[in-house]
Amino acid sequence: MKAQTQLGMRIRFLRKRLGWSQEDLALEANVNKNYISDLENGRRNPSLDILERIAKALNITLSELFRGVETIPGL
Repeated sequence: MKAQTQLGMRIRFLRKRLGWSQEDLALEANVNKNYISDLENGRRNPSLDILERIAKALNITLSELFRGVETIPGL
């Protein structure tokens, strides 16, 4: 599985753990809710700025955001 897809799944997990909708996360991170949807579904390749805003909104560090996200050699 691509890291981009894994990251989207991780963001979805963290968001749902807080009981937030995609719109809630979008408002907290100051991004469009459609962007959050695309990100969670592996259709976006976010910038570091966006990732920092999402981590801050979720009240976690960037390293926590990426916990469990790994690339598979050859993909």
